[in-house]
Amino acid sequence: MAERVLITGARAPVALDLARSLRAAGLEPVLADCVPAWAARMSNAVATVVRYASPVHDPARFAADMRALLDRFEPVLVIPTCEEVFHLAAVAEADGFGDRVLAPALAALTTLHAKGRFTALCRRLSLPVPETHEVSDRADLSPFADRREDWVFKPVWSRFGARSRIAPSRRDLDAIQPSPDEPWVVQRRIDGDEVSFYAVCHDGRLTAFSAYRSDWRLGGGASYVFQPVDPDLAARLEDMARVLAAFAGTGQIACDAIVDAGGQPWLIECNPRATSGVHLFGRSAAFGLALLGRGEAAADGQSRHIGSALWLHGLPTAVGRGRLTAWSAQRRHGEDVVTSPTDRGPVVGALVDLLGFGSRALVTGVSLTAATTADIEWNGRPFDHRL
Repeated sequence: MAERVLITGARAPVALDLARSLRAAGLEPVLADCVPAWAARMSNAVATVVRYASPVHDPARFAADMRALLDRFEPVLVIPTCEEVFHLAAVAEADGFGDRVLAPALAALTTLHAKGRFTALCRRLSLPVPETHEVSDRADLSPFADRREDWVFKPVWSRFGARSRIAPSRRDLDAIQPSPDEPWVVQRRIDGDEVSFYAVCHDGRLTAFSAYRSDWRLGGGASYVFQPVDPDLAARLEDMARVLAAFAGTGQIACDAIVDAGGQPWLIECNPRATSGVHLFGRSAAFGLALLGRGEAAADGQSRHIGSALWLHGLPTAVGRGRLTAWSAQRRHGEDVVTSPTDRGPVVGALVDLLGFGSRALVTGVSLTAATTADIEWNGRPFDHRL
């Protein structure tokens, strides 16, 4: 019988490509989530899809479900894809199965994810980061009010950049209400191009790395096109990833950076989980093995995109902004991350998933991107280790 790997956060497009790479490497991927995850259910790369309770709405049940899944499937590794990683790490630490989860220890996870703590870590590690201040009171914003154009304001715990304010107006600045329970960071604005990297590490050693950029984004900030960066920049970012891997130990590290006019990349934040960099490995067996620490994998240099978003959002954007040539080039030369030539089913499932999250967004009055994470996200609150 093939070894099993449990992938949580089956809703994420990256879960499909993780499963495909593991399948190519001869492993049996089992996916799980607290939503139906129809795209994953309709993929022929996935052995089965199972449910667990929402870690936000029913943390005790989530913990019990995770223990039951470990007993049932006996996976050699659990790979989180979304913010359930924090809830999972808390349960793993309490129950002593942290060595089976592709994630750093909870304390390291928190340091990497909290924007203020991450920049402080980078300074200690001599990695380039913009000047950053954490604020927890309205009065803390006063020193930045007169030079708002020089600063970026964003919550310590946030995702997709949806609440970030770059050089905000006086009115927007007045609307920011930091508190001890919801702190913000104020970060020196760096003008330049945004890039990202994704890395896997085991025992402080990189086993997989990819670096990419995107200038095709949804309204909330999430990208749907992923294009490799040039080799020189990728090498500089990989050096940074190696330093962070030595701190994290074992897990997934994904960072965003701004490359200034002089070519210097500045790290601005980190997501210690799977991100779209997963798609750049071409669903290879080498990447599947690298996830387990059994070899190394490099990106294949091919551009990728989320096909439905490229059509539904990208085409109107291209028409409105005069970018039809770039859009056509991406459609012709890029590859869809949801489907593959031998796995077409997920495209229908992805539309069903989109309708589900869209309905949730309408009912709850939040954005579509917020609806996709509301039942799994973590915003810094203490975990109950009695789960």
